[in-house]
Amino acid sequence: MKFRATLTGFLAILMWSFLALLTVASGKMPPFQLLAVCFAIGSIPGIIVLLLRPERLQLLRQPAKVWITGIVGLFGYHFLYFTALRHAPAVEAGLIAYLWPLLIVVGSAMLPGERLRWYHIVGALMGLAGTVLIVGRNGFHFEGAYAVGYGAAFLCAFTWSGYSLITRRFEAVSTDVVTIFCLVTSILSFFCHLGLEETIWPENPAQWIAVLGLGLFPVGAAFYAWDYGVKNGDIQILGAASYAAPLLSTLILTLFGFAEPSWGIALACLLVTGGAVLAAHRMILRRGDAEQTRAEAAE
Repeated sequence: MKFRATLTGFLAILMWSFLALLTVASGKMPPFQLLAVCFAIGSIPGIIVLLLRPERLQLLRQPAKVWITGIVGLFGYHFLYFTALRHAPAVEAGLIAYLWPLLIVVGSAMLPGERLRWYHIVGALMGLAGTVLIVGRNGFHFEGAYAVGYGAAFLCAFTWSGYSLITRRFEAVSTDVVTIFCLVTSILSFFCHLGLEETIWPENPAQWIAVLGLGLFPVGAAFYAWDYGVKNGDIQILGAASYAAPLLSTLILTLFGFAEPSWGIALACLLVTGGAVLAAHRMILRRGDAEQTRAEAAE
């Protein structure tokens, strides 16, 4: 089950890799308006499940700390991320915000039943190095004038890593609750949009399809998969593997003609892939040994 849950977490990382491409393809809709629409779409599959299986509604009876953690995690992360982008250059803000995988790996040592090994830390640092190559391929320019943006980016990283680590402690809580997390995040994003942005809708069917894709996958199913993965899978491996998201995102943008290929991307690919394999090698070996034992027993 742990191996399967970890693979489910990998699916979330894969879906997040399409976030940039679909966002670019969605047109000029302002960030909070886009979030409001996408999280509303993301909540629909969960709502359908609850309507078809009303007995699962009782799984929504959870302590206040569960709801606070989920809503602060999803909405707080995105609010801080967009605040960082508004008050600091995107490259530096994005790099700071992407400290969350490393924070998950290091913070996981405090969770019951987990032990932090050297290969978890080295794997995460290799992923971080690959991310630096991707995000900072045009150089870095940290300036004091952007202190508010940098601060929001740091809080962003701590918010998502904290959400993921705390969620691990709620392993008995059904993933059905993510439906409400998405719905409330949509509502809060809508109010932010009303107060901070001008309404702009997609201009053609292709942009609407991109918005639908965002809502169904990177800003929808990915959060259900991540919830299940961090609760039941290997959170240290997921933390290290999360650095694959910006790399895969860049590769996808390159494939579709929105970015230029380079040797830096190739090196980043080696660092991120090598780091993920290093962090996960013990689990992969255990999986292989278990399959060999079952095969020998069948003979």
